Amino acid sequence: MGKKVAIITGSATGVGAATAILLAEKECNVVINYTRSKDEALETAKLAEEHGAETIVFQADVSKDDECQAMVSAAISQWGQIDYLVNNAGRTKFNPFENLDGLSMDDFQSIYAVNVVGAYQMIKAVVPHMKKQGLGAIVNDSSLAGVNAVGSSIAYVASKAALNAMTKSLAHVLGPEIRINAVAPGPIKTRWLKGGMSDEAYESLIKQGETNLPLKKVASAEDVAEVLVWFLEGAPLITGEVLIVDSGAHLGQLPKYSTDDL
Repeated sequence: MGKKVAIITGSATGVGAATAILLAEKECNVVINYTRSKDEALETAKLAEEHGAETIVFQADVSKDDECQAMVSAAISQWGQIDYLVNNAGRTKFNPFENLDGLSMDDFQSIYAVNVVGAYQMIKAVVPHMKKQGLGAIVNDSSLAGVNAVGSSIAYVASKAALNAMTKSLAHVLGPEIRINAVAPGPIKTRWLKGGMSDEAYESLIKQGETNLPLKKVASAEDVAEVLVWFLEGAPLITGEVLIVDSGAHLGQLPKYSTDDL
């Protein structure tokens, strides 16, 4: 049997790129998807190929169903199978929660179009092939924002909560052949996060995480990629799970008491 085949949406940079490279290291052929970052996508493909993988670099906007279908068709035409799908493509608009006028209907629709509808369209496109093979695994790169309702904007929070719910709903109908799960990272040290904040705010966030989190670490793209790939290659009896990966941030601060309070 030949190498397994993985499609990773939004994989030119960040978590998507790290996931593509890790899967290449594990002897998968990979589809590297981008919308605008062609040079970065080609560089990611080069790194994957250095690990012996065959690659397809495919420009597609996952909010467009025909482009999702075309990307899947390209993988089938090249390799005849699709074993793994990582829905990593994401969109947000950084906007303080209290600024209700800062989000328009178009903002909500564009964010949902990628984060929720795009993931659904990719799943819909790969499912017939995975069902025919009799085996497949899908993992959605969600966010802690969809669990604790804190993130870059209310629209983003709502979209990730919807993605988490959709993951659970689909688990009911995709089995037994296909497992589907989601990973919910906290802040990740990526260009995507840094691009939405001032340098001062970004550095403060990282410092607070490294100081206050139980594990004293803010995730790297590679940290999150390891969990995404584990859901694909391992976890044979896990489906419909949303796994938080945040160094313990969701636990909140431990209450502090003086001896007089005890």
